Amino acid sequence: MTCRSLYLASPYGFSAQWKRLLLPEFVTALEGLGLEVWEPFQRNGQVDLAEPGWAYRVAQRDLQDVRDADGLFAIVNGTPPDEGVMVELGAAIALGKPTFLFRDDFRRCSDSKEYPLNLMLFAGLPRDDWERFVYADLKEIKDEGKALAMWARS
Repeated sequence: MTCRSLYLASPYGFSAQWKRLLLPEFVTALEGLGLEVWEPFQRNGQVDLAEPGWAYRVAQRDLQDVRDADGLFAIVNGTPPDEGVMVELGAAIALGKPTFLFRDDFRRCSDSKEYPLNLMLFAGLPRDDWERFVYADLKEIKDEGKALAMWARS
């Protein structure tokens, strides 16, 4: 059986400390489910930032990875969350990809009492029981009763 690929949408690659400390924890937790994790900062790390057109090429590669991945796991901390992550998440939703959200940020950024974020971020989740697709702690990633572990096994 081939393992599923999961695009990890996060802003953590923009900070040296976050890249060193936070990203590996997420990659390890997701790989622990038997998933092939596509982390865009690592996948596009060979780009020469001094070369003209580098930004366009990175954006196109990331979008192609979102298209090609089996699903997307988005870290949606911040108020509002990182705009690049939001574009990647929106693309995955539009493509009908399974999407999973991680938010351990206690601040709310929504007018809704039910949803902690902009309502459109939940458009890719089921109407009922959407909470199974949202993670608030790294330990929850391996929770067999939540959607990601179930999807990884299927």
